[in-house]
Amino acid sequence: MNVLLVGSGGREHALAWKIAQSEQLQKLFVAPGSDSIATLPHTNCIDIGATDCQALVNFAKDNNIDLVIIGPEQPLAEGLADLCIKHNINVFGPTQQAAQLEASKIFAKNIMLEAGIPTANSQSFTNLSSINDYLKQASYPLVIKADGLAAGKGVAVCQTQIAAMDFASSIFEEQKFGTAGAKALVEECLIGRECSILGITDGKTIRLLESAQDHKRLKDNDQGPNTGGMGAYSPSPIFTPSLKEKVLAHVFQPLLTTLQKKNIPYCGIIYAGIMVTHDAFYVLEFNARFGDPETQVILPRLDSDILDLFMHAVDGTLAHADIRWKNEAALTIVMASKGYPESSEKGIPIEGLETKLTNAIVFHAGTKKVEEQWQTNGGRVLAVTSIAPNLAQARATGYENVKHITFAGSQTRSDIGKDI
Repeated sequence: MNVLLVGSGGREHALAWKIAQSEQLQKLFVAPGSDSIATLPHTNCIDIGATDCQALVNFAKDNNIDLVIIGPEQPLAEGLADLCIKHNINVFGPTQQAAQLEASKIFAKNIMLEAGIPTANSQSFTNLSSINDYLKQASYPLVIKADGLAAGKGVAVCQTQIAAMDFASSIFEEQKFGTAGAKALVEECLIGRECSILGITDGKTIRLLESAQDHKRLKDNDQGPNTGGMGAYSPSPIFTPSLKEKVLAHVFQPLLTTLQKKNIPYCGIIYAGIMVTHDAFYVLEFNARFGDPETQVILPRLDSDILDLFMHAVDGTLAHADIRWKNEAALTIVMASKGYPESSEKGIPIEGLETKLTNAIVFHAGTKKVEEQWQTNGGRVLAVTSIAPNLAQARATGYENVKHITFAGSQTRSDIGKDI
């Protein structure tokens, strides 16, 4: 197969790494890719932006691409899958309408309410005046979310009215999140433990992947601002077989049924962020693609051919797919640049990447290579994934591995997996 993977970050590095192992692969093209992705076997990076939908489709047609795999959320929201379908190109990734599950938190909330999916109580707003009136009467803490795509940064847990009004102002008055902040959602704050559950679907059948637990806050003990994710581990100890059955029955199946009723086809990944409280569980959000850094911690545990899995989804035969998992645990530690998540320092030399690590894979999220020297080139720079027979060993090995990689200003949490 000739495959085109769209994207350039750590998630796409992990996807490309796994795709490159497929016996079905002939050539893998990645657009735009990265210096690190270009080092993988059978892989070529092409200079086309992830949201240049027409150019991507043209490339797929000109190069006999058998499957397009869409990594990031933005091209999904802009309709890349629709354009592929229009030109009879196999595509793994939901249509623009289906991708609204992630691209609009209000759309997702309405779908959840219609489907009877357990979720936090909420209220939506379109301007600063109306949200401030609500915040004056609200109970705290609460959560405010920009409606649209904001790279994981458009969410704030607000402990006080002042903090809530400040964040609301950043959405509506300062327009910090651009058009993603045209609307906002205010939710009750749920207290519990969160896990990330990804399912692959052909629109009729959904098969859950192995669970993961993500650490969203920048600093230890879940302090500091929200980020795209500072680390993760898999499997999640809170995602028990009993909870898995309930999530399938009360989240994913009702979601698929509701989408089918609305004539919204879905081929790709559905990611549910689940909050498990002392007596119940709730869906915090949906994503319409692989998570980051969940992909970096889940795919090393996958023992099946990933292209075979994707093609079953595209062909509508997912019920017959063979999905096998290694009986190992994995833990990923993210190394972020100075200033992240508000800014990032680029061009900082990275040392130690040539060091032989213990049972580890280093996925590059924001790096570039200049004259044989790896440098920082983004907010989240590296995701170091360590694999071991159990989570405790994966954690111990992971932190030993991270010690060997350094760059000035590096931000790394010291408590990834501490709650195992």
